[in-house]
Amino acid sequence: MPLAQLLSPQQLATRLGRPNVLILDCRFALDDAAYGQRSYAEGHIAGAQFADLERDLSGPIVKGLTGRHPLPDPAVLIESLRSWGLDTASEVVLYDDGPGAFAARAWWLLAWLGKRDGVFLLDGGLKAWREAGLALTAEPTAANRGNFHGQPDARLLVSAEQLQQRFGDPQLTLLDARALPRFRGEVEPIDPVAGHIPGAQCAVFTDNLGADGRFLPAEQLRQRFANQLGQRSPAGLVAYCGSGVTACHNLFALSLAGYALAPLYAGSWSEWITDPQRPVAKGE
Repeated sequence: MPLAQLLSPQQLATRLGRPNVLILDCRFALDDAAYGQRSYAEGHIAGAQFADLERDLSGPIVKGLTGRHPLPDPAVLIESLRSWGLDTASEVVLYDDGPGAFAARAWWLLAWLGKRDGVFLLDGGLKAWREAGLALTAEPTAANRGNFHGQPDARLLVSAEQLQQRFGDPQLTLLDARALPRFRGEVEPIDPVAGHIPGAQCAVFTDNLGADGRFLPAEQLRQRFANQLGQRSPAGLVAYCGSGVTACHNLFALSLAGYALAPLYAGSWSEWITDPQRPVAKGE
């Protein structure tokens, strides 16, 4: 079974109230940091806890050294997960508004800590839940402290230095999850430098989804990434994006397609450009 798993709204509805199920609401907006918490307070899936991208799923920014969403300290993240009620044997369901980028970040963090069984994304997110006519609640969710124990897996990470050492490796497939105009360096609405890491390919994360906002079938996803890989081995794949968030969507989609979990350059573009000595490419 692939590491990545999906639940439909109807499948999640049948799990509500089960004591071994932890639901995390991962809604966030880059242009409104309070959006997620405010939206959760207005209405969420019954039993869900709120996980904030910047407060819970990222660590502190160190200006000039880190990207915009550094990885959280593992011990701090584990404490948060326990406070939300995560047990080692829990099922976990993650959702955001719909595209799944923030939910996929939480999925990747759980995989990084060793929680790889029984972790699901709500396919289509809260948009699909609402379209199915399912209810939300504004009631706070009480949680019993969980017993989860995790350990970060260094094999799932690539640093900027390690990536630079692999330049020229004919087996490297570096996938950038950002939109094509940002990849080309034509626009850059967030970071101070435009462009991409030399040798990267643009693999826009939203192309993992169909017109209905749900993930494409596994066969279509496999063909998508097979085209990116060409004759190269999947073992040489590395994912990145602007800040290490939407790249997790590609990693989730790769896993849905049956590929092994590839490493993440977690600092991504926003960290890469903190060192002016690192090369920058533009165009295709």
